[in-house]
Amino acid sequence: MEGFIPIIILFILFFLNIPICFALTGASLFFFAFIDRSMDLDLIMQTFIRSAESFPLLAIPFFIMAGSIMNYSGISKRLMAMAEILTGHFVGGLAQVNVLLSVLMAGISGSANADAAMQCKILVPEMVKRGYSKEFSGAITAASSIVSPIIPPGIVLIIYALLSNVSVTKMFIAGYVPGFLIAAVLMLTVYIISKKRGYLPSKDRKPTFKEILIQLKESVWALIMPFIIILGMRIGMFTPTEAGAMAVVITTLIGIFIYKELKLSNFVTILKETVLGTSSVMFIIIAANVFGAYLSWERIPYKLTEILLEFSSTPYILLLLINLLLLFAGMFIDGGAAMIILAPLLIPAAVKIGIDPLHLGIVMVVNIMIGGITPPFGSMMFLTCSLLEIKIQDFIREIMPFLVGLLIILSLLTYMPKLVLFLPNILS
Repeated sequence: MEGFIPIIILFILFFLNIPICFALTGASLFFFAFIDRSMDLDLIMQTFIRSAESFPLLAIPFFIMAGSIMNYSGISKRLMAMAEILTGHFVGGLAQVNVLLSVLMAGISGSANADAAMQCKILVPEMVKRGYSKEFSGAITAASSIVSPIIPPGIVLIIYALLSNVSVTKMFIAGYVPGFLIAAVLMLTVYIISKKRGYLPSKDRKPTFKEILIQLKESVWALIMPFIIILGMRIGMFTPTEAGAMAVVITTLIGIFIYKELKLSNFVTILKETVLGTSSVMFIIIAANVFGAYLSWERIPYKLTEILLEFSSTPYILLLLINLLLLFAGMFIDGGAAMIILAPLLIPAAVKIGIDPLHLGIVMVVNIMIGGITPPFGSMMFLTCSLLEIKIQDFIREIMPFLVGLLIILSLLTYMPKLVLFLPNILS
């Protein structure tokens, strides 16, 4: 029983609102300093250092920087214009634009919090001005933001691939179908709600083919970048890490030479945002690796596998248990941190029972992202409510219809693995 004390300490620290990186480190050091002293603490410090010495992890700061450059280079603005041309004439026009913009942004930013923050600043004020309630606008912004980490190059996809030894390229390809399914169900939900409330289209007519072509010409450089990244990895032109560097280079060149909106003075802010974003993610990864050393030392994944297999020896029941665990964890823990903690625990049990680790990865990502907009502590929920100054209870009321649709998609992805696997199998 002593071996489980650090896990209890970890959750106590979570509920005391201690930052997750300190909670992971503190729980791990407590174990090696006071419970099992057979491992020298110098080896723990080596684990700290060794955890950061990973070439694939360089992809994280590159993609964070590319997402930041987008906001200063005019790419975000042109993506929003393209989204409005395509969906502005639908019922609930700007809410539909909100969803489609998240899909278009996903190929570059890959961060749910970054996407939600950007849309709260740019799109929500316009939605409120056009008659949408602030609470509804916040709910659809938070709900649509979960698409960003699922459609490549989501940072959580990279983290899972590194933890599970799954190909990053395959993980990226597997994210497309789930991402588009989520976008479709959100747009359908927006349509139903907008019909009832009388939310009008932002455009009074369908765009002509000529108007679409004109906007496509303006936005094409912003739109093709995700395809360049995926195609480059697919044909072996560059690794996922090099793809991140290419994303930075491409967004910079587009901003300076094509859209001519990116200034040298912007790079001070961009570098600050990149350093802050990277440091928080990397600190969590390093702390989680130390916590992983404790888990391995005490054989916790093996013990958890035995416990889970006692409940069921069939994939369907095990997947249900995993879903419930992940949804619960996602309500309390940030997406990347939840993935780092739980993936090493769940992968052995899933593989032993015959669940494809690629399928499990997508289920985990979708699950954790849904948890991020779910009460009581979803991170995107808090971010959206704080930026828009809306009450949590009002947000919860508005988010419920979207949660129902998202849980339906999660069930389909869980019990129809071909939805996840057919595209990677075709392209592999």
